[in-house]
Amino acid sequence: MPEFKKRQFLDFEKPVKDLYDQLEQITASAEKNKADVSGYIKVLEQKINDAKRELTANLTPWQKVQLSRHPDRPYTLKYINKMCNNFVELHGDRNVKDDKAMVGGFADLDGETVMIIGQQKGINTKMRQIRNFGMANPEGYRKALRLMRLAEKFNKPIITLIDTPGAYPGLEAEERGQGEAIARNIFEMIRLKVPVICVIIGEGASGGALGIGVGDRVFMLENTWYTVISPENCSAILWRSWAQKETAAEQLRLTGEDMMRFGLVDGVVPEPAGGSHWDYTAAAEILKQYLIPVIKELKQIPAAQRCEQRIVKFSKMGFWNELPE
Repeated sequence: MPEFKKRQFLDFEKPVKDLYDQLEQITASAEKNKADVSGYIKVLEQKINDAKRELTANLTPWQKVQLSRHPDRPYTLKYINKMCNNFVELHGDRNVKDDKAMVGGFADLDGETVMIIGQQKGINTKMRQIRNFGMANPEGYRKALRLMRLAEKFNKPIITLIDTPGAYPGLEAEERGQGEAIARNIFEMIRLKVPVICVIIGEGASGGALGIGVGDRVFMLENTWYTVISPENCSAILWRSWAQKETAAEQLRLTGEDMMRFGLVDGVVPEPAGGSHWDYTAAAEILKQYLIPVIKELKQIPAAQRCEQRIVKFSKMGFWNELPE
């Protein structure tokens, strides 16, 4: 019999929810009555998988935004625990404090020691408050930079996992130099002498994402988004309310496919049927199989050449016209 856990469903996931509830009821009834319904359960599980694939094959940009925020979606520490062995978390920026919204440390990825850094949102209400909903303060970005320099010192590749609604916009963050911390990270990351791979695993919003988002390769998971502003805030600025957030999501061109067309990311990593929140192990394994060959590829390139390629890569981003003199 399949095992069930308490799941949360978004509005547009109702077709899957109905089948899942039906499977749960039949399983409970079969266990109570000692009946063998394994054949029917197998058919129903296949219907659920088909419904999940159909659902995620036709998502709107706003629905992808919603999936990226799904409360059951795996966060940075979940990916680290599923992909890596011997993770040793390192703390503090050696200046202010340890920012719980930014985590990082050395880990073993399929025999390769890497420095893995990312934003952590928290898995329940209490932890979300402690993690500040994944919105790092300046000390979080300074901790990330400290760990990157440590990785460079020991010649270890760097992997960053991006999942943030933005850098923390509070007064105290501005007083401690939020803008400078992010700008410093961008400046230093582009010059790092070790391979740097960045992966957007959830929300990739504004400078909060870019503060750990400069690398040799930048990937997005299938149901994530990456842009300068959230759809809600864009709607609030342009239409003075959040009511047009779906229109804003469409106009912002924030999906992985859009980012690929603009040349801002290097690839879109598929997720398990229905999204990463359905199968943490499969999601982590898919990402791991993308990362390992890329690390091997980048290690073959001399450090100076790799830095130059990184500079050229980010310098070419954007569209502009030069007026004749």
